[in-house]
Amino acid sequence: MADLASTNGSVPLIRLEGVSKVFFTDEVETHALSGIDLEIRDGEYVSISGPSGCGKSTLLSILGLLDTPTEGMYLLNEESVQNLKARQRARIRNRQIGFIFQAFNLIGDLTVFENVELPLTYRRMPPTERKKRVEEALERVGMPHRMKHYPSQLSGGQQQRVAVARALGGEPSVLLADEPTGNLDSKNGEAVMELLRDVHDGGATICMVTHDPRFEACAERVVRLFDGRIVDHTIDEPEPAAGASRRQTAMMDSWGSPA
Repeated sequence: MADLASTNGSVPLIRLEGVSKVFFTDEVETHALSGIDLEIRDGEYVSISGPSGCGKSTLLSILGLLDTPTEGMYLLNEESVQNLKARQRARIRNRQIGFIFQAFNLIGDLTVFENVELPLTYRRMPPTERKKRVEEALERVGMPHRMKHYPSQLSGGQQQRVAVARALGGEPSVLLADEPTGNLDSKNGEAVMELLRDVHDGGATICMVTHDPRFEACAERVVRLFDGRIVDHTIDEPEPAAGASRRQTAMMDSWGSPA
């Protein structure tokens, strides 16, 4: 197994071993992922990158319990989750995983406050606690003054900030961001990435899919996929030696030789 985790010795928050995903049709088998081994530690900021069709979104869907692997093991907080029933997966998603989508996925006829509050109502959280969580989350993303507005009254960048607040409100173990800047112009994209950096600096664990090399550089570690396999990862060294590159790349292709 190629160990992609940091070497601090702590138990990983997320651990995948030999994870594969095959989509079957009447005539074709499509191997979206093949033998994925991956660890993500608490407090890490990991970016998953690669060309279109390489398996990035499939991997994120499995991490977010929106899909299940065909083969392999997935441990989340040291618990095996790859074979859970739909209701069990939904409960874990609601309590342990925060999602940030490219398309924002806000509900148009709910206010900003109500959009952020909605996942918390599914937990049957008391109204006073919900209110406190929502206000704190909106404050973190700089949107408390917009809580009575509707999504249609917000810019794309503001909508994504609300989506981040919705993800943060549940205090999840990990934030999964799927192309969070994909529907934004460069200025708003950079603002959202700055927000994610601030959230990470506050202790959040983030796993982000992006195709933009400018934004993958924001992560501490970049995991690259090609044809459903991890082909290399890049670790951000905080204090490189003089004259050394700030990023050092460890190449791990499927044949065991440098790419």
